[in-house]
Amino acid sequence: MNPSREMVPLHTADVSLFCKNLRQQLSTAGIDVPGHLTLLNMVARSAGYRNFQTLKARPPAEVAMPVAEVAPPAPAELPPIELARGSTVPLPIRRLLTCFDTGGRLMRMPNKFAAQQMAIWAIWSRLPAHRELSEKQINDYIARYHTFGDVATLRRELVNAKLLWRTQDCRVYRKEMQRPSEETKQFLDLLFEHATAAIR
Repeated sequence: MNPSREMVPLHTADVSLFCKNLRQQLSTAGIDVPGHLTLLNMVARSAGYRNFQTLKARPPAEVAMPVAEVAPPAPAELPPIELARGSTVPLPIRRLLTCFDTGGRLMRMPNKFAAQQMAIWAIWSRLPAHRELSEKQINDYIARYHTFGDVATLRRELVNAKLLWRTQDCRVYRKEMQRPSEETKQFLDLLFEHATAAIR
């Protein structure tokens, strides 16, 4: 990545409508334009997916927040997430959320194994899909979304949980496409709801 290049995020609520409007503008400009589905596939591949169907089938958690390439860095110190009193959120999830700051970063590993396994989904959800990354690149992503400086442990836990694949020599890593459980999805939705509100 060129450090001098300004990162300009682009978000669209409907990629199909986006491609339709883009196709119309390209046609107006006198450019020979591919068909709608071809254009959809081209846009999906440009975002790192195999095709448009793969983009549509991605886990819901993956779109909860932009990946690190477009998400602004969170401030150095932020308070932990605290839900309002009387919240109906299950106690295990409520406790787990207090391990994250309002920038969505993991501040400490929970004591219970089940909570640890759920917590690492928050980092997994910000890893780019369908892309091979070096160990340094993976470390940079992990470092961005936790505050206690233990990249190696978090990387290892992601691999152990089969959320991250790597070669035997640990030189190449790739995000494993998994679907979170309903409980994990509820946790991620709540996490990103609070984190996104804090860093807008």
